[in-house]
Amino acid sequence: MSTTFDKLSQHAFSIGVELPLDNDWAHFDATKGTPFGVPDISKHHERIQLADKLGFKAAWVRDVPIYDPNFGDAAQVFETFSYLGYLAGITKNILLGTAAVVLPLRQPWLVKKAAATVQHLSNDRLILGVASGDRPSEYPLFGVDFDRRGEQFRQALDIVKSGNDRLSNGMALLPEVAPPPLYVAGLAQQNPQWVGENTDGWLAYPGTPNDHVKRVAMWRSVAGNKPYVSFIHLNLLENDEAPIKRHRFGIETGVNGLIKELHAMKDAGVNHIGLHFRRNTHSVDAAMQRIAQHVFPHFHDK
Repeated sequence: MSTTFDKLSQHAFSIGVELPLDNDWAHFDATKGTPFGVPDISKHHERIQLADKLGFKAAWVRDVPIYDPNFGDAAQVFETFSYLGYLAGITKNILLGTAAVVLPLRQPWLVKKAAATVQHLSNDRLILGVASGDRPSEYPLFGVDFDRRGEQFRQALDIVKSGNDRLSNGMALLPEVAPPPLYVAGLAQQNPQWVGENTDGWLAYPGTPNDHVKRVAMWRSVAGNKPYVSFIHLNLLENDEAPIKRHRFGIETGVNGLIKELHAMKDAGVNHIGLHFRRNTHSVDAAMQRIAQHVFPHFHDK
C-alpha cells in the first residue's frame, strides 16, 4: 500500500480546472490564421492566479508533445514539466496535476527528476498523472513502437516508482522529496487489478454520472478508496436556470444545472472534477468567478 501523502484525497469532493484556461473551441476563427485547437495563452498567468485565489483545488495540464491537426488539440501549448515549474512559482495553494504524462515517449529517469523538481518547488503540490498515450502519429518521431506502449509503460512506471536504492556507488536522484501521488489515465493498456494495485488514483475519461457509477464501482473493487478523478467540458451559460444539455465530454447549462450535475457526480462516487472551459461561449474569468461564488459553497469546505 502506498504511503504517499495525497492532498487531493483529503477532500470528499472537490472542483478544479483543466488548462488551458481559454475558450478557443467556442470562438475559433479561421481567418486569424491560428490552427484549430491552439489556444490563446496570452492570459494564462492571470487566469491561473485567479483560479488559485478563487479556491479551485487543482489545475491539470496535458502532455501533448507534437501538435497534430488531425486531433485539433494542442493542450496548453507549453511543455508539461517546464510549465508546472512556472506555475509552481506563481501560485500558492492550488494542486498541480498532469493529466497525463505519456511515459513511453519520455525517459523515465528524467520524468522522475522532473517530478521531484516540481514537487520540491511547489511545496508538495504535484499529482503525477501518467498514461500510455493514444496518438499513433507521435510514436515514430520518438522511435517508439505504438503497439508495445503497454509494456513500455510498465517498465517506465517501475523506474518512476523506484527509490535511490536502485542506484549504486552513492549515486542519488536529487532533489530527494516525498514522492507525489501517482495517478493513471484510463487503463494504460493494463488490466484494472494491476492499475488499482500499482497507482494511487485514477483519471477517468469524461462521461455522464451514470457512466461514472459503473466505472467507480469497478475502481473501488480493485483500488478501494483511492481517488477517482474525471473532467467536464463546460459551457456555463449566463442564465442560471438554463437546463443541462449534453455534448461530447460535457454539458452546457447554467449555475443551477452545474450544481445538479456535480451533486450527481459526487453521488456516483467521483472525488474530483476538473472543469474544462474551451467550449465556454462567455468569459472564462467570469465563469470561474460565478462558480466560486455560487457552486463552491455546495461542495468545498470553508
